[in-house]
Amino acid sequence: MFRQLSNQLAAAAKTTDVPKAMAPTLRTDIYTAMDQTKSWLVGTAGQAGDGMSFGSVLATIQKHFPDTKIGLEHIGSAENEVQNIVCGVTNMILEMSKWEGMAGGMAMRTWSDALVEAYGRIPTGSRKQSVAKGIVSGISQKTDIALMTKEFTAKIQIISSLKSVCSRIYGAGSADARQAEAVLSSRLI
Repeated sequence: MFRQLSNQLAAAAKTTDVPKAMAPTLRTDIYTAMDQTKSWLVGTAGQAGDGMSFGSVLATIQKHFPDTKIGLEHIGSAENEVQNIVCGVTNMILEMSKWEGMAGGMAMRTWSDALVEAYGRIPTGSRKQSVAKGIVSGISQKTDIALMTKEFTAKIQIISSLKSVCSRIYGAGSADARQAEAVLSSRLI
């Protein structure tokens, strides 16, 4: 009886897909995806909302999160494309933070700066507004917070970086920034 129970537990343990270590290419793929996203947002490698130029960034994200997709109903919408891509890269960083907390915190700071810099380089217009909404909703609403590290210091650094994106894009103290930060805070509690 004990042997049967032991065999059942061993079989169940073999079927779980929990990785024992961080994927060896995750760190380099994160920085590759950051560069790809930044040039895509600015418009030097395609343009958010054109319905096809996000493919290289999406392929990089799908190496680690194969279920990440942009549905047909979202293709051609700058806000939805940006939301999904920003969420995917952010999830990659949160995954890294689970294994290497401080490295994840530093990567999140770099990602936050890259997003704000790219947003600042987009010409004023309706596309810029759609990109802003996509960035903020990708961070505050779609990101999988469960992937985040449990290390206190790194977690605080990551949360601070994510919140700073909202205020740096919309302007510190603005109603949009406060709303986005509140949504993010409610998900973190």
